[in-house]
Amino acid sequence: MYNTLWFSGAIIAAGSARGALEVGGDYSWRLITWLQALFSGLIILFCMFLPESPRWLYVNNRKEEAKRVLTTYHGGGNPDSPWVQLQLHEYETLLNEDGADKRWWDYRALFCDKPARYRWACNVLLSAFGQWAGNAVLSYFLGSVLDTAGYTDWVSQANITLINNCQQFCWAIVGAFLVERVGRRPLLLFSFSACSVVWLGMTIASSQFAASYAGDDAAGDPIYTNHAASKATLALIFMFGAVFSVGITPLQGLYCVEVLSFEQRAKGMAFSSFAVNAAGLLNQFAWPVSMEKIGWKTYIIFTIWDAVMFSVVYFVFPETKGRTVSFSLFLSPPSFSSHVCSQWHDSFSYTDFWYASSWKSWTRYSPPRAPSRRRRQRRSSQSPRQATSSTSRMSKGGMFTFVYFW
Repeated sequence: MYNTLWFSGAIIAAGSARGALEVGGDYSWRLITWLQALFSGLIILFCMFLPESPRWLYVNNRKEEAKRVLTTYHGGGNPDSPWVQLQLHEYETLLNEDGADKRWWDYRALFCDKPARYRWACNVLLSAFGQWAGNAVLSYFLGSVLDTAGYTDWVSQANITLINNCQQFCWAIVGAFLVERVGRRPLLLFSFSACSVVWLGMTIASSQFAASYAGDDAAGDPIYTNHAASKATLALIFMFGAVFSVGITPLQGLYCVEVLSFEQRAKGMAFSSFAVNAAGLLNQFAWPVSMEKIGWKTYIIFTIWDAVMFSVVYFVFPETKGRTVSFSLFLSPPSFSSHVCSQWHDSFSYTDFWYASSWKSWTRYSPPRAPSRRRRQRRSSQSPRQATSSTSRMSKGGMFTFVYFW
């Protein structure tokens, strides 16, 4: 739900801008500025009451405080909660108290080996892809897009912007609930492919609308005769907001974290923010010029580029559904074997995670269960040597199962 709340701010911004149109004068822009200052001030005040990161507390030798935070927010006040014990176990196993993430200048954890570079690349690519799907044009420069569709009135544009943000918020919430049911990769693949199809439709509709130009009226405003193409473009704008929000919006704040290991997380997310802002440079300086110079032909770029991003997600991005951070250390590019293991992995319970991630009992892949009557009879009839051999075979089988699972 984290990234979906972006639309709560967008709705307030669009609503205040729409209301300011009725005010007029200097208050039409002062109202928006005051609201920005208000919410920034609220963040300054309430951040003092936020709990410290338990991960940071643990690596800085404040383990009891870390346990108290986990108990309060993850264990419902129960220090013996399985969730609390699981996370503490992951901290103990995977956090290095002298790791690279403890030194602000040390970024070696992101590039130290091939798996680390692979996780870093997935993080940065999705951060940039989330800005380059064409969503920036349909948010920051929606007015220019609506001009190409024939909606030039300021009030109409403000109403469309407000309604679009509201419906995107609803679809983003739906996507957030689908993340655990459907998985990360399917949602990303659906969103990027659907965005490409929608941009193709917008290219066709906008070109048909532009071709219906019939001259200017007495006031100098252009006259277009194909009103159906105008309405189709508007409908496709709302469709793009829906397909983008249902998959990409909730995963921008989730997937980028999940692909990183514990030691990589802080600096990896700093790189994610850098990628978002670097991609934003293109949005700020390239697309306004493109919309001014070539108009609807800009949509051809988005149609092709969204298809390219779909291909990258399909061949590069791994599935992270149902994996703890310790399991994400072993992520690899999608393949048939990783798909099979992922399906097998999804059938495991979190109790199985505990056994599979424990270094002391790493040959056990499921909780022990009481032997059946037939098995007890067979064991009682075995000699000590046969029983030892059987136990050894079971141990090797468990080891093989664990290695194949990874």
